Amino acid sequence: MYRAVTRCHPLSPSPFPGLYGRDGILPARKVLRLSGKGLWEQLRDFPTLLWLSPHLGLDTELGMELLCLLGVLASFGALLFEPLRDSLLFALLGVLYLSLYQVGQVFLYFQWDSLLLEAGFLAVLVAPLRLLKWRSTAWRAHDGVTFWLVRWLLFRLMFASGVVKLTSRCPTWWGLTALTYHYETQCIPTPGAWFAHQLPVWFQKFSVVATYVIEIAVPLLFFAPIRRLRLFAFYSQVLLQVLIILTGNYNFFNMLTIVLAFSLLDEEHVGRWLGRSKRRHASTWPPSLRAVLSALLELSTYGFLLYWSVQCFGLEINWEKRLLDSKVAFTYHEFTTWLRAVTLPLVGLGFLSLSWEILSAMYRCACVRGCFWKFWATLQWAVFATATMGMFAISLVPFTYIDYESNGKLWPGIHQMFNAVERFQVVNSYGLFRRMTGVGGRPEVVLEGSYDKQTWTEIEFMYKPGNVSVAPAVVAPHQPRLDWQMWFAALAHHSSSPWFTSFVYRLLQGKEEVIRLVQVDESRYPFSARPPVYIRAQLYKYWFTGSAEGSEGPAPWWRRQRVQEFFPTVSLGDPALESLLGQHGLKDKTPLKRSADALLPRLLQSLRQLSRPFSGPAVLWSLYLVAATVCLLRALGRRPRGGSPPARHKGPRRGEPADRGGGEKNGQVRRKEAKEAEEKGEGRARGAADGHGDGVRGTKKKK
Repeated sequence: MYRAVTRCHPLSPSPFPGLYGRDGILPARKVLRLSGKGLWEQLRDFPTLLWLSPHLGLDTELGMELLCLLGVLASFGALLFEPLRDSLLFALLGVLYLSLYQVGQVFLYFQWDSLLLEAGFLAVLVAPLRLLKWRSTAWRAHDGVTFWLVRWLLFRLMFASGVVKLTSRCPTWWGLTALTYHYETQCIPTPGAWFAHQLPVWFQKFSVVATYVIEIAVPLLFFAPIRRLRLFAFYSQVLLQVLIILTGNYNFFNMLTIVLAFSLLDEEHVGRWLGRSKRRHASTWPPSLRAVLSALLELSTYGFLLYWSVQCFGLEINWEKRLLDSKVAFTYHEFTTWLRAVTLPLVGLGFLSLSWEILSAMYRCACVRGCFWKFWATLQWAVFATATMGMFAISLVPFTYIDYESNGKLWPGIHQMFNAVERFQVVNSYGLFRRMTGVGGRPEVVLEGSYDKQTWTEIEFMYKPGNVSVAPAVVAPHQPRLDWQMWFAALAHHSSSPWFTSFVYRLLQGKEEVIRLVQVDESRYPFSARPPVYIRAQLYKYWFTGSAEGSEGPAPWWRRQRVQEFFPTVSLGDPALESLLGQHGLKDKTPLKRSADALLPRLLQSLRQLSRPFSGPAVLWSLYLVAATVCLLRALGRRPRGGSPPARHKGPRRGEPADRGGGEKNGQVRRKEAKEAEEKGEGRARGAADGHGDGVRGTKKKK
């Protein structure tokens, strides 16, 4: 899990100058306003390490790049070297990302940013403390307690995401038609979205039903006592996330969710994937009573899920049309009544599951050998069990947002605890895809520039839809923050997105770092020679083309229609533009001067120049490929080269007892057996056991 979390850490320095630099769209220096307070008071009220930038001779922009660089190095190091997957390193990554989140404004305020912060904090509790270890930390009695919080986070994420689709009263979710619009109206679709959009309507409606089942019903199995039910829940969640990855660019969110789903697995199942399974499954007949009851309960659960799906969504096979009909068979009032009835019992279910983990861990502590080590394990158990119970308690506040009546019934002390830690983003509320937008067509803002107000040239972005003949991009796990916000801007009037005015202003100024957010390759930007004199923005509606549509030349992926003007024609010095900039507080102010001779600023600027030719996805995938290559070479280097492996690596033969000790008594038995075998003339040879009790045993020769 630790390696996977570091893979999901999206710290990449390339977009920060254009987004948050002194000449960026939303300069971060405007967020960090000096108030005359001391450093510790500033950190307490607004927790970010960027307060330390002036002490290092850096401005806010270079301070953000330094934090990104430290995050990249720490994540990449943990990805390559197992000893670095440590609690302290995850704490460092969490502090770095929180520092950026605090000044990120609209470009970092996404649910997956909050999810990454919460998962990163849980990684601090789950990961071992290797860097300061003085005794082996391969196993700790309390590991199951802290790891349970990962499962609880996954449950809150999935259950809330399913519930909000119905509590939002969105007609497309209630009519099971949401996916007929989703693939073409999501922020940045993939080429797979075009093919998914061509599927028949009845299949799209059935897919919505499957989404409800996976997000609302299946998460209850996360706490099932039967292992196979948890495995079923795991593969259901992974299937949903993989399908989302194939049809949409949601950066690191889906991979992070899959990482969280690993909390449903056990070492035995993961060992099978890696070829290290320790159990030897032998079929016994007749089966035990426990096995029979477990099988019956498992089959009953699958049957209930199927029955519940058929009844709640009116599933019926239409044999004449050869399709599956479906419809929502309950009302909004019935659903909210059910939700109100189950919210607090779900809290009770989580409490019982956590209590079982805590008691099991306490029993494991009691089984530790040695009085000192028993005391040390019990002390750790007490500390981590208290921390886990506290995390569970404060997470109830955002979880019960799905039903405000249940939220009001929580103990007031829990609300106070949540308010005290809310600014640190250690727990958050979730609810993805609440409403389906773009039902009448995908709204898209198209920028145009001109030198004479007569001839207008469209400004193409690298990732968002524009040219109807260009295929949708594949950019995950990178998230192009500007392209995403362009999608949100198209949903309302431009005044709802004040940053858009600043964006137009920077393009008119020809700010290079902002232009790189639009196109890394200067040859693809139509005004690379000199900035446009005028800029305007048009609002279009986009639709995927149908599979039967044909055209001359390359088949287009999109068709579009102009709707209206989105942003008026402006130029530098235009009173309308100056008024909008002043209204939103975006007018340029004289920034603090940088120290040109300091070593650290010059080093950061040099690194920025080295990374300029590369896009975000290229940087991320290059790092991943390097890490994968190193891991592959390391694995190949561990394999024995020719011949049989050393004797001490050989395990016991099937049917023979495992030799654990190499103790005195076992040695006496082996010597006695060898003596008897020699006297009987069986010619049996035995190798001496090494310090771990492993040896090479000969086979009996037939007389």
